[in-house]
Amino acid sequence: MNLVLMGLPGAGKGTQAEKIVDKYGIPHISTGDMFRAAIKDETELGLKAKSFMDKGELVPDEVTIGIVRERLSKDDCEKGFLLDGFPRTVPQADALENILAELNKKINFVINIDVDQDILMERLTGRRICKDCGATYHLVFNPPAKVDECDRCGGELYQRADDNEATVKTRLDVNIKQTKPLLDFYEAKGYLRNIDGQQDIDKVFTDLDRLLGGLHE
Repeated sequence: MNLVLMGLPGAGKGTQAEKIVDKYGIPHISTGDMFRAAIKDETELGLKAKSFMDKGELVPDEVTIGIVRERLSKDDCEKGFLLDGFPRTVPQADALENILAELNKKINFVINIDVDQDILMERLTGRRICKDCGATYHLVFNPPAKVDECDRCGGELYQRADDNEATVKTRLDVNIKQTKPLLDFYEAKGYLRNIDGQQDIDKVFTDLDRLLGGLHE
């Protein structure tokens, strides 16, 4: 099974990716992992990517696409893969179609874990961290016994700057704007499947499992 996993920050993509990989034994391929592996192995494309990253520049599409092609050609992708973080744009999605055609593969599903923006705001802005011991809490899902005080050491809890409401809203708005053309592209191709990410984690996976189980029948 060849899958692309999509979802906004806070949608629970990472958790579901782990569950899919555990159950179906396909590699979870994230853009970051691909870059790190190519750089560590000192492949030609890895070194090219590193030269851009070292300057704080975005890695050009042709280098990213080349690294994806190399990764999807490896033996562990023989029975499938779960792509996460690529493609990010419609030109990258077109390039992925071409790579898969060369490898005689095709995408089965593009899974979008769909969560309402207000719920994502609540999930992403509720995190609190202890200044002293680093323990992490969530005001809704894992609240401390006393407001603003760590259960473990009594230290003061704080909110990271990038977890504040204005920053989170901007981050979500940027992501929504970026992903909409991609979701439209995959919907037109018939690959897109929206999964309700507002349910309990296990229920989300039950829905995913039902969808993916059909590929084995």
